[in-house]
Amino acid sequence: MNGTSVIVVDDERTIRLGLTASLESLNVGITEAVNGEDALEKLRERNFRLMLLDLKLPGMDGMEVLRRAREIRPEMRVIVITAHGTIENAVDAMKLGAVDFIQKPFAPSEIRELVSRVIDRDAIEEQKAADYASHFELAKRCIAEKRYDDAAEHARKASGFDNSRPEAFNLLGVIREIQRDIVDAQKYYRAALALDPAYE
Repeated sequence: MNGTSVIVVDDERTIRLGLTASLESLNVGITEAVNGEDALEKLRERNFRLMLLDLKLPGMDGMEVLRRAREIRPEMRVIVITAHGTIENAVDAMKLGAVDFIQKPFAPSEIRELVSRVIDRDAIEEQKAADYASHFELAKRCIAEKRYDDAAEHARKASGFDNSRPEAFNLLGVIREIQRDIVDAQKYYRAALALDPAYE
């Protein structure tokens, strides 16, 4: 992952320092931004492969930062970080182009694994996807690219490899919600909860 540049946007210094320390072993270049305005200024100055963006920021909120960041750097991947992990926030963030979502508090290993998956996701070749994980990651990539039918197809293929896991069904719910098919979305959310009643 050498040469990969990541921007961390959070108003809490301890969170920024924690994220920087957590990602150190991945050999990525880290830039910190203390608020939305600071982040957008840095995006105008240089390219970043990935943004870690807190939704709860002073002044300009994370959703507005995400909206503007997608205009400035449409190719950049964005992981949204929130203390308020509702499915509505996840759907809204994905509609604006976020590729993934993590809820505070999280362990350093969780954020490292998520960042690695998002960076590696671009390298997965659609024709060679041959298991649950690769189809699941491709579904998320297609959502970021607003290819919702392709995303649904990959999520369905993932569930075909392992229909005992709730994640693919939940992702199908998110995709259907983005497409405004609420009845279908609820069906998939219920399927995810039926597999794991504790699943959020």
